[in-house]
Amino acid sequence: MFRKILFTTVLFSLFLFTANAQIKIGENSVLTGSLQTDNLVEDKLMDNTYLDLNFTSNHIQAGMRLEYLQYPLPGYESEFKGYGLGNIFVTGKFKKLEVTVGSVYDQFGSGLIFRTYEEKSMGIDNSLMGGRIKFQPYKGVSLKALGGKQRRYFKFNEGYVLGGDVELNIEEWIKKLQENNVYWSWGGSFVSKNEKQEYRISEIIPDIIPDMPIDSFSVYRYNFPENVGAFDFRTHFQKDNVNVLLEYAIKSQDPSFNNNYTYKRGNASLMSVSYSKKGLTALIQAKRSENMSFRSKRSQDGISSFINHLPSFTTQQTYALAALYPYATQPMGEWAFQGDFSYTFKRKTVLGGKYGTLLRLNVSHIRAVDTCSYFKMGETLYYQDINLNIDKKISNRFKLNGMYMFQKYNPRVIVGHDEDLITSHIFVAEGKYTINNKLTLRSELQYLHASEYAGSEEVEPGDRSNQGDWVFGLVELSVAPSLMFAVQDNYNLGVTKEHYYMASVVYTKKSHRLQLGFGKTRAGFDCSGGVCRFVPATKGLRLSYNYQF
Repeated sequence: MFRKILFTTVLFSLFLFTANAQIKIGENSVLTGSLQTDNLVEDKLMDNTYLDLNFTSNHIQAGMRLEYLQYPLPGYESEFKGYGLGNIFVTGKFKKLEVTVGSVYDQFGSGLIFRTYEEKSMGIDNSLMGGRIKFQPYKGVSLKALGGKQRRYFKFNEGYVLGGDVELNIEEWIKKLQENNVYWSWGGSFVSKNEKQEYRISEIIPDIIPDMPIDSFSVYRYNFPENVGAFDFRTHFQKDNVNVLLEYAIKSQDPSFNNNYTYKRGNASLMSVSYSKKGLTALIQAKRSENMSFRSKRSQDGISSFINHLPSFTTQQTYALAALYPYATQPMGEWAFQGDFSYTFKRKTVLGGKYGTLLRLNVSHIRAVDTCSYFKMGETLYYQDINLNIDKKISNRFKLNGMYMFQKYNPRVIVGHDEDLITSHIFVAEGKYTINNKLTLRSELQYLHASEYAGSEEVEPGDRSNQGDWVFGLVELSVAPSLMFAVQDNYNLGVTKEHYYMASVVYTKKSHRLQLGFGKTRAGFDCSGGVCRFVPATKGLRLSYNYQF
């Protein structure tokens, strides 16, 4: 019944808004929205469908999202299944005051102690159902206060989350800073989770005494803190081309499933320094975190119910084989470093040539923390990559991109597989040729060479992280302004010797985008911002439709 209602609603929305990208309701009021549906047909139909509606006027903003996930795509947690309102809110805006009632999405600083957001591809929506107040009492002063229960798919966790944030923009008080293009802010945040006591005992621990009867044991009952607090302090400085961010967060005792119910406090430090000017950019980042898993329910696992978010210091790779071994941020502790440097060689120079050359170097290095010394790093390497990219325009019609990536990946830490470190060398060549004003041809050729498998022989070859060498090829033809055709194949040269092929066609017109494809995908991890979910292998017909109105 609900599916019929949803289908009727979708059709009505399309009929109503096809002729207009948005619809005006009154002089200063606008209704906008979007429809997204992703479908997979194997032995049955699976689909994730979202319908968003947003109303905006001078003083009022309201929105809602209808979700139909009764037969979801594979790889999501069991509680993901369902249907209903995933989001509903009303915001009133005044001169210095803004009040929101309903679903609240926000972030304090870099998110070390609080970030609520929605990421459809990952199945993440950790919004708070409650309220938020934003207030600017004086020039350069911004205050926030919020609270509510955190969404857990189509339910809400019992614990309450409350938080507050203050940010001071110093340059708005000192004219000399403005005259010298200096922007300097200080911020502080507090978040508290209230969760009722629950009855939980430790594992049965036999008394280590010779000849002790088998039925003798010790039982320990946990005394959980009902309130867990976290604080965040930060400063952000910008002068001309230089940006500096320093941030520090602490969390009180928070025994949970993630930290094996230990009572150690948590902390995180973050530093980011960047410089940019025409033709040159540089970014250096460092982060240390320990015991910073912060959830609204202590006994939960998986990728949902996180109150905070630890930013990933690795590049979000777009090439298939470069993304074969993605890194998942380890909330229980890590030292993470990232450097990103790019330089454009000018035209008509030796390295720039006729059209100029863009060179980019990115380095990530992540390892364990030393729990005895704050600034000392642990011995275990979690992840490392060094990738070099070259973008070169050869002629008016042809552009060539090349990449080399050296990667080290620890499957024991990242995905829990009984394997040693995987070392990979990845080579990518991408060419784009403009045939004429309507036709553009793009192709990719990728090769990954992996170190030999070193791990438990009891693990089935198909279940290993390290499956040996891979080769990937893609050909894509774009027909302006609406059509695109693509074929690709990802072939395992090592363990499985399988082809993972896909053929697809994409049609776009105005605010509509329709994609149809058929093929086979490998099992692996889908990641976004350091958060990963496992996606099983699939084979079938895929249909996606997106509409913005």
